Amino acid sequence: MEKLFKLEENGTNVRTEITAGLTTFMTMAYILAVNPAILSASGMEYGRVFAATAIASAIACFVMGFLANLPFALSAGMGLNAMFSYTVCLGMGYSWQWALSAIFVEGIIFCVMTLTNVREAMITSIPKNLKKAISAGVGMYIAYIGLKSAGIIIADESNVSILNPKWYMGPQLVAIIGIAITGVLLAWKVKGALLIGIVLTAAIGIPFHVTSYAGGAFIPASPYFCNFAFSEIFKNGKTLMDFVLVVFTFLYVDMFDTLGTLIACAGKSGIVNKDGSIPKAKQALMADAIGTTMGAVFGTSTVTTFIESSIGVAEGGRTGLTAITVGFMFLMSLFLSPIFGSIPSAATAPALIIVGVLMISPVQEINFEDFTESIPAFLTIMIMVCGSSISDGIMFGILFYVLMKLFTGRIKEVRKVTVAFALLFLFKVVLDAF
Repeated sequence: MEKLFKLEENGTNVRTEITAGLTTFMTMAYILAVNPAILSASGMEYGRVFAATAIASAIACFVMGFLANLPFALSAGMGLNAMFSYTVCLGMGYSWQWALSAIFVEGIIFCVMTLTNVREAMITSIPKNLKKAISAGVGMYIAYIGLKSAGIIIADESNVSILNPKWYMGPQLVAIIGIAITGVLLAWKVKGALLIGIVLTAAIGIPFHVTSYAGGAFIPASPYFCNFAFSEIFKNGKTLMDFVLVVFTFLYVDMFDTLGTLIACAGKSGIVNKDGSIPKAKQALMADAIGTTMGAVFGTSTVTTFIESSIGVAEGGRTGLTAITVGFMFLMSLFLSPIFGSIPSAATAPALIIVGVLMISPVQEINFEDFTESIPAFLTIMIMVCGSSISDGIMFGILFYVLMKLFTGRIKEVRKVTVAFALLFLFKVVLDAF
């Protein structure tokens, strides 16, 4: 273990890494239920998508662990799966096989971009203050997700989030108790505080009828395999243009969501180099690319690095052993899906909320005296949280960073790659407008 993962060099041990992996998995296991439910709307079979999600996630986590030796976990990305079913299949009228073909092509493009260091260059191109804002913004976004999944805050008819009038009842109360328990454990510096908090909160949920055995078979279904429909792409010019547009959109969202997650989690784990680069970023991005490609092969939407990885980092995860533990748990879930399905969101939400507290600290290091730095950083955070999108937060941050520097006569401070990404964002805005 020491030779493979360099545990001592990274200030960790086997117990800490496995605990971090278990904690990460517990907080992201919801994807095993949510992803099949969303993709089922496109006509895919629930059981086969469940198996595909577990297998593709495991492969991606193993690549991350063994190739990059980083503690980041991957699975089918939320938002991207909704786009797959509701936009591409139900909205545009294409088959799920057509959509999987687009995901497969996206994965191949990502592999090429990673091998040619394009994606790695993207990470180094983001200004220092924006990186700190991304880390804090992701933390706040995670906490926001936790509050919503626990039902403590809800969206009204205008989609404006408000405090649930019944926040002190049922699942909401269980989640609040869980926040208190997890917070006290952290204050006492208890090892594995987040994982212990999840287990205790789930147990407390039993008398509240929040936690209950999910039931179901322990025999895993088989995934799909290479169910593509490339012949449909070339039917006519419109179909081909739609395919290119869909691939670009998947590519764009996955690219910047992963970018933001890697920056945030790497910053929290303290592994960022002095020049702002992330060690073995190329290998980490390759795990994402391989996960997306294999996900399409087995029958699931785009695989991406999960923001819940920050929870494992907060538990002390520093090496690939954390990611491998998550991958192993995904494989185990093929046989134990009813048990994992019994863990309510009220039990995992407190961990998400607490991690938001742990990740917001980089805000203190942002230079708020320089408005060309602070305004883009502030917008990055706000758009991430209020717009529920990491990629859109990065887009606003970079656009305003370049514009602020340009109109204050300081454009020479901006790297050429950063300007190129600002132009890419403008192109996307124009594309969306028409």
